[in-house]
Amino acid sequence: MAYIEDRLVHDADAHIMETPSWLASYADPALRERILPPGYTNELRQTGDNESQLADLDATFAKLAERHASDAYRADEAAEIMNRKNFAATGSFLPEHRPRALDLIGVASQLVFNTFHNRRLHDWEHGGDLELAYGAARAHNRGMLEFCSVDRRLLPTCYVPLREFERTLAIADESLRAGAAALLVASGCPAGHSHSHLSLDPLWARAEEAGIPIVFHVGGTGDLIDPHYFDNGLPIPPDFHGGDENFRSVDYMGIPGPPMQTLATMIFDGVLERFPRLKIGVIEQGAIWLPSWMRQMESAFEAFARHEERLRALSLRPSEYVDRQIRVTPYPTEDLGWITEQVGPSICLFSTDYPHVEGGRRPYERFERSLGDASEATRQAFYADNFIDLMGRGLPSN
Repeated sequence: MAYIEDRLVHDADAHIMETPSWLASYADPALRERILPPGYTNELRQTGDNESQLADLDATFAKLAERHASDAYRADEAAEIMNRKNFAATGSFLPEHRPRALDLIGVASQLVFNTFHNRRLHDWEHGGDLELAYGAARAHNRGMLEFCSVDRRLLPTCYVPLREFERTLAIADESLRAGAAALLVASGCPAGHSHSHLSLDPLWARAEEAGIPIVFHVGGTGDLIDPHYFDNGLPIPPDFHGGDENFRSVDYMGIPGPPMQTLATMIFDGVLERFPRLKIGVIEQGAIWLPSWMRQMESAFEAFARHEERLRALSLRPSEYVDRQIRVTPYPTEDLGWITEQVGPSICLFSTDYPHVEGGRRPYERFERSLGDASEATRQAFYADNFIDLMGRGLPSN
């Protein structure tokens, strides 16, 4: 019995759990020693193995892989599919097990992201070594493509740094040829220019021509807020994982800032006007901000259109571009019913965040309760149709 059984569902946000040597193992030889594994102490606690030590990582993950293949683990796998999280979850780091996870969850596909590397990729992109920045992105993309190659329902996202225009176009073309289902870019401003810079138009054109989306994901924008907000004389509270490496309530409030600013800039500067078939997914950055943000853009349009030629050149209202081209994943703790009432049924996407703790154990039930008496057409859009529209040719046909 699958967790979701009664409808067609596509999962717009899922993850692999990268082992510490994962990224370096896919890098070109000259870069491997420079791509050092980050501190995985907190994540190792999620294996459930209290004897795990960073000094013996290979043995730790080999032992965990044996546990995943054991009869005891498999015996209650169906019942535990949404309860086991991070490295303890089915198919979290063993690609050959991931198709079984899709079957047990009951989703028709998963759009797959990394877990630990968005911040690192962002920091390298904003650093001074472009060979490292683009080389690390290529390593990431090789790893994502290989993991997802075990099942056509797994849709790999490939990272494209936006720092240097020619290199950006080259890595985008490589990713498209290799089978990327979506091109992942940081939702925060690139180093040295805007997302709306005319020299990035060839990138948006490539994605539009290929029929696959550009996607933003939380975690790749540097610090969300000034760290001095935590200098309050109080102890720092634990995050979802019980440690201090993730989001808490105060920095959670900063999550929507980068995508709101970036998307508004792209709309006002005409990117979505020039590329009307380009789709953009905003993943794991919530959706509760959508209604006020869309109204703020409308207000800005009214206030500045008389003075700004770029706004007068737009053929649609700002909110109409959102409805046509932007799709967003709400968190299961947000009021999806209210959001949909405010912005319409064509924008929001279902997601599990599998296998992360933040996705919760019962996202489907939470979204269902929030939708309340919404129509079946609204539900169909949320669970499937909006994702199909976002993914285009990135979603293989059956």
